[in-house]
Parts: sequence; C-alpha cells; structure tokens
Amino acid sequence: MLSSIGIPGLILILIIALVIFGPKKLPEIGKATGQTLREFKKSAREDKQEDQK
Repeated sequence: MLSSIGIPGLILILIIALVIFGPKKLPEIGKATGQTLREFKKSAREDKQEDQK
C-alpha cells in the first residue's frame, strides 16, 4: 500500500500535516503513532505465539 505512494506523495502528505497540525504537534503525533504501531506489533506477535502453542 505505502509502496505505491512514492517519495513525492509522502512529501506532500508531510507538508499537509505540517500545515494542519503545526510544527509543535507533529513530534507528539509521530511519537503516538510509533507507540501505537509498537503495541500492535507486540500483540500480533503474542497472538501468533499463542496460536503456535
């Protein structure tokens, strides 16, 4: 899915996010997104291990 966006698309998305949220909110949003993805991967890994048992 993300591979079809390309570099110009990602730059455009980042510029739009910067305009909408402002430079002070972007690090907070990035941190929250990273934590969410980390928790999702952790729970998916745990579910996979439970299924293998």
